[in-house]
Amino acid sequence: MSGAIGHFVDGKRFAGASERRGDVFDPATGRRTGEVALASAADVAVAVDAAARAARAWRDASLARRTAVLFAFRELVHARRDRLAEVITAEHGKVLADAAGEVQRGLEVIEYACGIPSALRGAFSENVSTEVDSYTLRQPLGVVAVISPFNFPVMVPLWFVPVAVACGNAVVLKPSEKDPSAALLLAEWFVEAGLPDGVLNVVNGDKEAVDALLDHPEVRAVSFVGSTPIARYVYQRGTAAGKRVQALGGAKNHMVVLPDADLDLAADAAVNAGFGSAGERCMAISALVAVEPVADALVAKIAERMAGLRTGDGRRGCDMGPLVTAAHAARVRGYVEAGVAAGAVPVVDGRKVEPDGDPGGFWLGPTLFDRVTPEMSVYTDEIFGPVLSVLRVGSYDEALELVNASPYGNGTAIFTNDGGAARRYQHEVEVGMVGINVPIPVPMAYHSFGGWKSSLFGDLHAHGEDGVRFFTRGKVVTSRWLDPRHGGVNLGFPVQT
Repeated sequence: MSGAIGHFVDGKRFAGASERRGDVFDPATGRRTGEVALASAADVAVAVDAAARAARAWRDASLARRTAVLFAFRELVHARRDRLAEVITAEHGKVLADAAGEVQRGLEVIEYACGIPSALRGAFSENVSTEVDSYTLRQPLGVVAVISPFNFPVMVPLWFVPVAVACGNAVVLKPSEKDPSAALLLAEWFVEAGLPDGVLNVVNGDKEAVDALLDHPEVRAVSFVGSTPIARYVYQRGTAAGKRVQALGGAKNHMVVLPDADLDLAADAAVNAGFGSAGERCMAISALVAVEPVADALVAKIAERMAGLRTGDGRRGCDMGPLVTAAHAARVRGYVEAGVAAGAVPVVDGRKVEPDGDPGGFWLGPTLFDRVTPEMSVYTDEIFGPVLSVLRVGSYDEALELVNASPYGNGTAIFTNDGGAARRYQHEVEVGMVGINVPIPVPMAYHSFGGWKSSLFGDLHAHGEDGVRFFTRGKVVTSRWLDPRHGGVNLGFPVQT
């Protein structure tokens, strides 16, 4: 997509009244490819009003009708997955294979939402008191908002939107203004699949649009994914306005390698998890904790593999693409410079990369630091780029203490051939998602995604059972149907009989 990029409201493209605009770039060339409308509070209100009108009818749609729409939507996304991957690569920069993987993970959540009748089943208790039955229902909230980040313009919206819609809600989606086009395609395809106008709306914008969604009284719940400072802000402002909020924040994910681990497997995993999508993943491994005496051998194996990586345009079959914007590339480069200045050893310096792509692209190659210490900014901060830091420790206990001292608790992995050590780690580590010889432990759609500590604000995680709970409210009904034996007045407190 290129040119003017607007919104999608009430089943059709919507230009909006705001005259503010933002630039959209092709990160592999540095060229401006489009101009995205930045919604005003009034534009957001139009979208929320459309969602509110649609929600009243959609909540009463049968489960059979809702699932029919989800199945049809799944077929459209599956058939057009290559088109979605191309749009992701054009605006985000990740290589086509990675973009295709993102679409696949989104499809898995759509498929989970297709089974929503099972997830919404209530419970029934007969004769809780004499001739009194009790049962539970789960009902939709109404209008919900989804605020998604630039790094997964398809997968993250699909973490939330299919589940919210299947549960009977109407949605206002605000994608990142850096790569907005994929969200508009998803909205159009949902309507093509039979979703009524207004059930899914897309507003593009920046903080003004976010604040309007957080403040609008008709928005009942907000799902957010982004950095920890903004997640905290969204949670505080949204809950202060009386909304249900799940705000997934940043991460500093550790991979612990014990001395008995298969170092070839660990080295492969470190490269894959550290540099895929140019490190722009909330589940990327950015800190490798090597328990001695394996560090020297492990660092050498990682560096050997990095030498074969090809950085360049994601449409040319490269291994790693550019960063999303020039400003973000400069920010990550600044962290590399800070790491060198602090005394970390740059085993592989991504600033020296020769990319297979346009010289105007937002390039930074994979970077490997050794002998990083916990006070260095390359360790303490979420860099969100292709920078892998190796910290050396002397024991399992020291590794565990380092991981648990982190303010983040999104994902972690341990590489070992010792089942007892792995079991101990999964029990003791204070992190929400744990991989054992799996570097990026993103759960399948029928489980829920979310971290601990400053990686999550709110109580319920994304998709899976938590997603269904988040987008519905529980109701308990106690029922008695009178029969000829009933009679008499009793003013006493009701008791079981």
